[in-house]
Amino acid sequence: MTEFRYDTQLLIEGHDLNEDAIFDYISENFKGDSLLAVGDDELIKIHYHTNEPWDVLQYCATLGEIYDIVVEDMDRQSRGLKG
Repeated sequence: MTEFRYDTQLLIEGHDLNEDAIFDYISENFKGDSLLAVGDDELIKIHYHTNEPWDVLQYCATLGEIYDIVVEDMDRQSRGLKG
């Protein structure tokens, strides 16, 4: 079993987005690893391994429109099952 079960990926589309502020908020408020928050002031790509993907999604939805959401269960994948 992996320490952080869910590979969470999504795009945030909005205005005046700040990738550094988003990175800092996620890393300070949600346990996980392998965080990426990259993009510009209108589009940010998020990638994060966490046990609470729903909380990350809820936060990101406050920043703008979220889409291309993927949450994969890495524990299932490690057992050879579909994530």
